[in-house]
Order: sequence, then structure tokens, then C-alpha cells
Amino acid sequence: MITLSVRGLPRSTTESSLTNLFTTYGDVRSLKMAKDLFSGDCKGFATIQMEGHHARAAIEALDNSELDGSRIRVDLDRGPKGRGGKRGR
Repeated sequence: MITLSVRGLPRSTTESSLTNLFTTYGDVRSLKMAKDLFSGDCKGFATIQMEGHHARAAIEALDNSELDGSRIRVDLDRGPKGRGGKRGR
């Protein structure tokens, strides 16, 4: 299982439309899209879990592509940045 990071999504993106886009390349195991608390609009990024070869096919096809007028970036999710490590040393 590989987790993908999808950035640059337009505000009009829905979980359903994003799932439909990625199922072209394989089964979407899970999808978490950041949404505005008040409006419910997409905040521009999501994480998607897919099987390895399907995830690589989705990256190859969708990275730097256009979705509803916005250029999206699809890459391996590297997890949170700037966290962890040793403090106080």
C-alpha cells in the first residue's frame, strides 16, 4: 500500500470526483481530503492510498496535470515535515 499526496486541487473538488479520477488507475483504498470547516470546500490537498503499481501509474499519469483549471501535483506522501527528532540537545 502506498500513500499519495495530491496538492493544488481546486476548491470545487469533491471526494467523489477525486476518487473517480484515481480509480482510472486502480482501486482507491482510502482518500482523505482537507476541507474548510465552514464552507466544506476543498482546501487544496488530499492523501490517497492505493496498491503500489496502481499508485505509480497514477503518479506517472496525473502529476503536473490539469484538473478544472488548476495544475495538480501527485507524489509519494512523505509524512509531516519538521516534526520529530531530538529536542533539547
